[in-house]
Amino acid sequence: MDITVNINNQELEANQGEMLLDVLNRNGIKVPTLCHIKDAFPTGACRMCVVEDLNSGRLVTACSFPVELNMKIQTHSPRVVESRKTIIELLLSNHPDDCLYCVRNKNCELQDLADEHHVRNRRIRGQKNKQHLDISSASIVRDPEKCILCGRCVYVCEQVMGVACIDFINRGNKSTVGTAFHQGLNTSSCINCGQCIMVCPTGALTEQNHFAEIQQALNDPAKKVVVQYAPSISVSMAEELGMESGKDINGILNAALRKVGFDAVFDSSFSADLTIMEESAELIDRIQNGGTLPMITSCCPGWVKYAEEFTPEFIPNLSSCKSPQQMMGAVIKSYFADIEKLKADEIYSVSIMPCTAKKFEAQREEMTQNGISDVDAVLTTRELTRFLKLYGVDMFRIQPESTDSPLGFRSTAGKLFGASGGVMEAAIRTAHYKITGKELTKFQVQAVRGFEGRKEANIQLGELELGVAVVSGLANARKLLDEIKNGRKDIHFIEVMACPGGCIGGGGQHIGTSEEELKARMGALYRIDENEPVKVSHKNPEIIELYNKFLGEPLGHKSHELLHTKYNERKVLV
Repeated sequence: MDITVNINNQELEANQGEMLLDVLNRNGIKVPTLCHIKDAFPTGACRMCVVEDLNSGRLVTACSFPVELNMKIQTHSPRVVESRKTIIELLLSNHPDDCLYCVRNKNCELQDLADEHHVRNRRIRGQKNKQHLDISSASIVRDPEKCILCGRCVYVCEQVMGVACIDFINRGNKSTVGTAFHQGLNTSSCINCGQCIMVCPTGALTEQNHFAEIQQALNDPAKKVVVQYAPSISVSMAEELGMESGKDINGILNAALRKVGFDAVFDSSFSADLTIMEESAELIDRIQNGGTLPMITSCCPGWVKYAEEFTPEFIPNLSSCKSPQQMMGAVIKSYFADIEKLKADEIYSVSIMPCTAKKFEAQREEMTQNGISDVDAVLTTRELTRFLKLYGVDMFRIQPESTDSPLGFRSTAGKLFGASGGVMEAAIRTAHYKITGKELTKFQVQAVRGFEGRKEANIQLGELELGVAVVSGLANARKLLDEIKNGRKDIHFIEVMACPGGCIGGGGQHIGTSEEELKARMGALYRIDENEPVKVSHKNPEIIELYNKFLGEPLGHKSHELLHTKYNERKVLV
């Protein structure tokens, strides 16, 4: 620290040139923000973080104002507080008055700021926004009337995801955030990842809701309603319920879903194991028989759609494996249906996912068998919490239960799918066994673990040296793919997850998730892996039984029919 600044009559240390907001946050002094995103270039657009510079007498934005020697700042002077209150009132002046109906009610930053600043009277009246609700997307609903032009969605879509399907349109008081040519989100380059929802401070961006369809199925005696939940759900739902971050509520979740009325409850970690059996076999086949390399995972539907739109030259590199969600759906409507002596259309299959893109994936034409979808409806993590409340389930007063069989048992390798690097680690464990006939001496592959947006390693599988890479955040993926297009040859296998950190940070997770909470979720998955005995997919007894009784062998005829698919280039407006 090179200089000292006076903030609220206290001498605080700071670095010359760092932003004032960073100094305030480091010292536990809270000032409100709306447009600010950590590590993003500051815009000062919303003006909520204004503070008073006593030396100049000006109000300055803390997010974009660098500290100076002998600076004297007041963060909550009467002038500052009144300024912030006026900004909130201006934002509310043309904002819809439908908080009671809004999905973000009680979880809205604008609502919270209005409460904190005691906005209780309407001093400023403006003309309400009149724009069309965009429900064209299979995953995301866009309500421009609730947009406050903070720009956070624009930044994340462009800089983090590398998609840029939305941007600012027009200038001044005519400014809006929208898509190219004002068309529906479904015709844009949107990949349905939902990261825009995660940063939106209001209800301008939300997910498509499947409550009505699921309720109808639950009330239909002619339907057997089956549910699966993704590996990350049990360790990421705690924050939505008011529990400690990263708490694993696996058993409680099983019991809760049965109380709602689901006839069978399965863990998608089982089908993550199934994915590994197919994917590792596909990787070995490509290596040994001159197939297209590097092979790239296809578990993430946001990434798959990105590849179809932005890098179609890499479609042959995509694994032909369906995602765990779709594999489980396919097995439920075939193998499980046979066991239950039911037709596929007599089963209603629901999945609970950390991801809004799964809603899009479930309705893809490629994910059907004889015109019947593998998965009928998808709920996100935060939707599940509301769904359980709708049915009066008290998650704090419920006894844990196990999943159903024969599709309920999982290895810890399957559970690792919830974190970036987990698919890679699970695949390495099984590929090593298939190639060498021996298990790894140490199952944990530390080189592919952690939050870094890009991780690389060379893994020795017998005589084969396998070059692997793990990327999350599609801007990181694009950089790696550009290197490969430019001639890089040392990477054989790539895991791509659209959302930073993987599914634990997915677009369907708790809004307002902190970095500490993400670390807690990842840590919980690693503890499960550390403490449970079956750590490899190929030793899952129910996976072995599935192949013996139904599928035959990985990459066999039956497996290809149910568990594999293909993708094609997509054309978008821009």
